[in-house]
Amino acid sequence: MNTLREIAEKLKSANSVGIFSHIRPDGDAYGSALALALALEKLGIKYYVCNESDPPSNLAFLEGLSSVVKKPPFDAEVLIAVDSSEVARLGTLSEVFLTAKRKGKTTVNVDHHISNDRFAALNFVRECAANCMNVATLIKDMGVPFDRKIATYLMVGLLSDSGNFTHDDVTEETFSLAAELTGAGAQTCGLAYELFKKQPKERAALHAAVTGKTRYYFDDKFAVIVVTREAMAATGADVGMTEGLVDFPLSVDSVEVAASLLEMRKGQYKVSLRSKRYADVNGIARAYGGGGHVRAAGCMLFGELEEVLDKLSYTVSQYL
Repeated sequence: MNTLREIAEKLKSANSVGIFSHIRPDGDAYGSALALALALEKLGIKYYVCNESDPPSNLAFLEGLSSVVKKPPFDAEVLIAVDSSEVARLGTLSEVFLTAKRKGKTTVNVDHHISNDRFAALNFVRECAANCMNVATLIKDMGVPFDRKIATYLMVGLLSDSGNFTHDDVTEETFSLAAELTGAGAQTCGLAYELFKKQPKERAALHAAVTGKTRYYFDDKFAVIVVTREAMAATGADVGMTEGLVDFPLSVDSVEVAASLLEMRKGQYKVSLRSKRYADVNGIARAYGGGGHVRAAGCMLFGELEEVLDKLSYTVSQYL
């Protein structure tokens, strides 16, 4: 594995850099990408931030989202993927990344998922509460001090992936970085409100609709909510408003594993998995080509709903 200092030197010596993150980006993906972009800007390096997905509504408050493009606007010298466990997570942009690698261009992968498969020429993968922790060190190694904007982007990632500092991979280092970012101008309280508390009435209606039909399995150790397209249409909610819904069934005292099944289209469900104390949901997700972390992971499942629930519940049972 490469070091962040090696990667920093590659970025600093580049004339141009393309920054990529995973499809359906969350706060850590955007925070990592946009913070790095500002660091490159301060060094006078030409860059772009690229993601094929539309920004989710729950992150609409973030400055800088309008600068994210769906296709590379120029041929960058270095391509870096942040917060992506595998190249396929870049969606259609994965081919751009792989083509650059085949041509001998410098490709970089900076990530924090246990399931990362080291898909770039240069790879730095370290498990931690949020990939923004890795990117924060990378920015320091580039010799760029944190200003308010960089600190804000990094804090968004830190808060998002740590569950507002509640996940069991939060460490002294996590809090130390949070203190440093606060000192640089990040407004933790305001960001936490935007990320975890603020919601439109459409999301409140969706929450009531889906959590009221929570299914329980295995003596209530496994709980599932299903977010159907019908429920989304009935409440007027969008995909961004589904973020965090999986935390409700996990809060039930008896539940060890919680799952949220989001119906993307007929016969396709995006599965978000969470666990509380001992179950390895990364292992569950990997059984279906997904991955993530021990306590938080995801995958895609295909088939009729009851068939999908049967498959998923059987796999979960192996980890309870």
